[in-house]
Amino acid sequence: RASEEGDPGQEHDITLFVKAGYDGESIGNCPFSQRLFMILWLKGVIFNVTTVDLKRKPADLQNLAPGTNPPFMTFDGEVKTDVNKIEEFLEEKLAPPRYPKLGTQHPESNSAGNDVFAKFSAFIKNTKKDTNEIYEKNLLRALKKLDNYLNSPLPDEIDAYSTEDVTVSGRKFLDGNELTLADCNLLPKLHIIKIVAKKYRDFEFPSEMTGIWRYLNNAYARDEFTNTCPADQEIEHAYSDVAKRMK
Repeated sequence: RASEEGDPGQEHDITLFVKAGYDGESIGNCPFSQRLFMILWLKGVIFNVTTVDLKRKPADLQNLAPGTNPPFMTFDGEVKTDVNKIEEFLEEKLAPPRYPKLGTQHPESNSAGNDVFAKFSAFIKNTKKDTNEIYEKNLLRALKKLDNYLNSPLPDEIDAYSTEDVTVSGRKFLDGNELTLADCNLLPKLHIIKIVAKKYRDFEFPSEMTGIWRYLNNAYARDEFTNTCPADQEIEHAYSDVAKRMK
């Protein structure tokens, strides 16, 4: 079938190198690694995943991508190291008709939630009890903005039901009902926030943020997300030094 599409049907030789967990073998906590893992999975291409133990980086990897920490990728023998460029490269190289397009229809989907992780980082690193509330409010404000985006109907949702008044979006993901590059970027971070904020600050996404909960639950129903996630303990362990106790 592939050969009829003017493609000799040969698969690319792709290996994704991701950060290993603290056992040196399983998938470690790295939203950038997971982002690329998800993209390759969603593209439906055959690829290998190799975990790299940062404590004992093998010599052959040092030679492959000197001075580079994972994630990086080899594509038909070429080494690619910049995450944003890898994303662009894969979208261009693994294109329709053979591979799905993963870019967004609505440019706003790419920036929705883009300040959430920074606000979370400030919140989790803060050790002073008396300023905790300020950092928490900043995080909640950023989450609320994301929640509003997820609950606001996209133009095509409104057009599809032009006779009815669609006030709340029913879509599964940022840009519609399919996972896109925007989700590959945001979901790994949102999952980290959910795990770490609960464990170290007893903070949970408010239940009234129905957009965020709908979004996460839809993501947890997808193998492309759950099977590329590090284990919860990996994420908690990665933050055990960052999330200091408050005084």
